[in-house]
Amino acid sequence: MPIKYVPFIPEPIEGQAVLGNFNRILKYKGANDVTMTLQRGMPLYEMEKQETVGENPDGNMVIHGECVSACAYLKEKDIQVDLVYIDPPFASGADYAKKVFIRRNPKVAEAITQAEQELDIDELKDFEEKMYGDVWDKEKYLNWMYENLMAIKSIMSETATIFVHLDYHIGAYVKILLDEIFGEANCINEIVWRRKGGTALGTMNSLSVAYDNIFWYAKSSEYIINPVYTEASEEYINQQFKYADEDGRRYMITVMRSPNPRPNLMYDYKGYKMPPNGWAITRDKMEELDRLGYLHFPDSKDKQIYKKIYLDEYQGQAINNLWTDISTLKGSNSEIVNYATQKPEELLERVLTLSSNENMIVADFFGGSGVTAAVAAKLGRRFIHCDIGLNSIQTTRDRLKADGAEFDVLEIKDGVQLYRNPVQTMDKIKSLIPGLKNEDSLDPFWEGAISESKLGTVPVYVPNLMDSSSKLLDKVTMSRIIHQAIPDLDSNIKKVIVYYIDITDKGEIMQFIKEDDSTTVEIELRDLKTVLDDVIIGDYAEFHIEENHNDLFGGYFVVIDRFISDRVLSKISEFNQKAFLNSSTKKPYQPIEISEDGLELIEFLSVDCTATEGEWHSDSEIKIDKNGYVIVNGNKTKDFWDGKIRCDKKPLRLKIRNICGDETVWEV
Repeated sequence: MPIKYVPFIPEPIEGQAVLGNFNRILKYKGANDVTMTLQRGMPLYEMEKQETVGENPDGNMVIHGECVSACAYLKEKDIQVDLVYIDPPFASGADYAKKVFIRRNPKVAEAITQAEQELDIDELKDFEEKMYGDVWDKEKYLNWMYENLMAIKSIMSETATIFVHLDYHIGAYVKILLDEIFGEANCINEIVWRRKGGTALGTMNSLSVAYDNIFWYAKSSEYIINPVYTEASEEYINQQFKYADEDGRRYMITVMRSPNPRPNLMYDYKGYKMPPNGWAITRDKMEELDRLGYLHFPDSKDKQIYKKIYLDEYQGQAINNLWTDISTLKGSNSEIVNYATQKPEELLERVLTLSSNENMIVADFFGGSGVTAAVAAKLGRRFIHCDIGLNSIQTTRDRLKADGAEFDVLEIKDGVQLYRNPVQTMDKIKSLIPGLKNEDSLDPFWEGAISESKLGTVPVYVPNLMDSSSKLLDKVTMSRIIHQAIPDLDSNIKKVIVYYIDITDKGEIMQFIKEDDSTTVEIELRDLKTVLDDVIIGDYAEFHIEENHNDLFGGYFVVIDRFISDRVLSKISEFNQKAFLNSSTKKPYQPIEISEDGLELIEFLSVDCTATEGEWHSDSEIKIDKNGYVIVNGNKTKDFWDGKIRCDKKPLRLKIRNICGDETVWEV
């Protein structure tokens, strides 16, 4: 249950045509629900600090949780952001999977002898694990996006801007939302990023899609915009810089014509022909440029004066809203962190340079691989990374740690224990709710149905964990169930079950149901957390402690003897079964085999030598990359993992992350 509700914008909501323009244009289902949600406010939950990396004097944050609740926390703490970049789901209908790589077993002698050899990527054993499903009903997506954008706007400073990265699937609709939320006058640009050449056909019936759209909006008319230039090609330089002065300095010339006539720009200068609308600069400025040697005088008074641009002072070509010079990440690019939809750092460097300055706060509420936070740290900006997926938090945390960034890792305590990420939890729910089965006759609003001997078919509603607007059971959602979902059911339905993740006030909702006499169908409320509590099963590890007598530094070793992860082994078994069914003589069956000690299933280890409970202190850590090499305390090496982790002080706690990203902590 939330601590309280934080207003989206300064209360009361006055003068804001909430969904007015958009609702008039599309009349989409659920618009009124969003209006009620906005009037209720953003749910504020407790925020728990999981870890502090470095001293973090700038207050950088990596937040595990969804956008609206993160914005509620920031607004409650009176934290305003100066630039927002978001790359939310595109409503593309696609599922995105992460490749999970089996690590080398450090106890296999042969692997140790090959430590100097680079392992070819094709030799790596891997399987895929679904990370999130970008499958949305359009109306639900727009409701969800509207709420998120309103939440983000509420924590933007008056000079802040927002970049919303989408594609053709939903971009045109979100553009209308942005016009309403930020105002049409505050649309700065629609940027087109050509992410690939697009020379090949996409399908038999369409062309390949070669670009994304990035919508750039300002909070107000006063916003930050910095000049950004691209490097000119040698061909361009040779074509344009064809003049040279008496000192040999190369330059090109540019016209100085005013687009509109103004009295102070209409004057004679040394008898040379004046442009029709006058000069582009005043006489004083013209004389200054002349004195400094920046004017190019033609060979005839019948011609116009030009301005010189010297090659040794040339910054490059100013960018426009068509970005064709930034490539997507390919092949063995060192930036790749094995995360679906990862964007190149160069793209974010341009965004941050364009609309923020040093020490400003940059936020990304669908942070993914952490590229926004990583670039912000490198450019001297403060950052806030937020994502609902634990894999995003782990990927970003490790990436920032390797870059030497300092930050807090925070978790929104909204009572939801996710399996690994929302889509995996939703996939698992049907097997966790006793008796729940698919029912084709029901509207997709219902997750399925349970059969009861006395009541017959009982439809079951389960909130979508990927949609923050449905996570909280309030009067808005309950009203929709009573007045829209239940009336669409067969008249023989006598009972429905409504699961909730969080609830505004159970007594209040029960009273709301009781007082509404529009249906005779019984409504039973159930807490989904009682189901999710059984979802995550910790891994098992056997280990022992050794004192380090082998070098001058001393300290301790935590030696891992055995590691078992039932969930990962289950995924591997599932993969092997599919591989067997799809095998042929040309493509023989090649199962993934795991040793008895199971050390191939470990991706990351961390030792806390400071505390036995509470906030984690990573006093020593090792990450094992997909090639088997270790990254020790953020520093990449060409060493293979030896099955140990060293620490200076006596270890108190051990954390192990398996290759799927599940983390388990043991007291030592």
